Amino acid sequence: MKINKGYIAVGLIIAFTLFFELAAHADEGDQATKITFSGPIQVPGQVLPAGTYLLKLVSRDSDLNTVQIFNSDRTVLYGTFQTIPTERREPTGDTMLDLAKQGGGQPDALLKWFYPGDDTGHEFVYPKEKEKELAQDQHETIVANDHTMHSSDNSGAGN
Repeated sequence: MKINKGYIAVGLIIAFTLFFELAAHADEGDQATKITFSGPIQVPGQVLPAGTYLLKLVSRDSDLNTVQIFNSDRTVLYGTFQTIPTERREPTGDTMLDLAKQGGGQPDALLKWFYPGDDTGHEFVYPKEKEKELAQDQHETIVANDHTMHSSDNSGAGN
């Protein structure tokens, strides 16, 4: 999809104008989302144990492609990850995650994260060799109905 620079400039002006209207909704600005995994989950470079995590953009205004993962109360930063924009056909009112079901006792891998209402999400970037492996695995899209919770386990069942 080719994007005209003029559209980007207009979009940034609109976003800046709306920023002050959205200031009361901080979670929308940085897309902060709490997600609970009932089993371990792989992210680029590490495996996170079962638990509740907060995913958020570093800064909606400066870099939409940098995601941070914290513990649920933001006191521990597990990592800062470069992502690439990814599209979905229709936005939903729910958080959506795309996972690779690795099997063989390995944890599911987090591939994509979509914030509620957005048609553009965040695709996590893995090393080329790992990316090839994950492409061969079964993929599953999980919808978190309240956009704050999600469960995953190695059996392939999720909420």
